[in-house]
Amino acid sequence: MQKVLAGLIVLGWSACLPASADPLSGKKQVFLIGNGAGKTLVGNISFSPEGTFSAYKIDLAIGPFTEHFLSMRPFRCLEGPDKHWCHVPYPYALQRKVSVGDLTDLEYDLLFIHKGATEYGINMWNGVYYQLRIDGDRLVGELHEMDMGLLAVPPAEGELRPVTDKDIHQAEPDSHWLPRLVIE
Repeated sequence: MQKVLAGLIVLGWSACLPASADPLSGKKQVFLIGNGAGKTLVGNISFSPEGTFSAYKIDLAIGPFTEHFLSMRPFRCLEGPDKHWCHVPYPYALQRKVSVGDLTDLEYDLLFIHKGATEYGINMWNGVYYQLRIDGDRLVGELHEMDMGLLAVPPAEGELRPVTDKDIHQAEPDSHWLPRLVIE
């Protein structure tokens, strides 16, 4: 009887402890990671599990962004010593839903373009795509390069995801200022 009672107490106590962290639930922060040890907070995200997927809301309004008017459009950019990292809002509809096997909508919300710090405009072929994967209780994005010119044409009706594996290319991490993204 004492073992049963002790087991119930342990079960009751463990119910009060937080469950193991789920990378697709709760409130988290979005960081861009530099080549050194530094990381820059660029946003907040909240996940709401809904069955087999999680809906999310992302806010990239925090962080050390500065406003730039480049190539006749406004951009919010992180200013580095040699390069600027400018956020590119995805121009088409997103469901803003992710699952363990599909993080694409979130990848589309985290598109950037890099440009030289002294360059006047932007070149759409300097696109930055962070391909995400689950790493324990966090999401980690590895930098890939892409030509964002392919987003200039609206996707076919019903096709919400025009970027394919052949459109993104893994980048050499040492060749970029912010080669990783982490959501934790």
